[in-house]
Amino acid sequence: MNRKKKINKILGKKMRKANAKLAPKDTKPAYISKAKRAEAELAANQTMDNESA
Repeated sequence: MNRKKKINKILGKKMRKANAKLAPKDTKPAYISKAKRAEAELAANQTMDNESA
């Protein structure tokens, strides 16, 4: 492998690593515990009851 190709390969690898760090990890939503989900559902039900009454 000639020197130019070897240098380009190394620099390309470094660039890909840097871009991977900057990229968003994933689009998965944050974890919400079962207790928090239950509280949110209860609060939503109470607001729906208040609005309908």
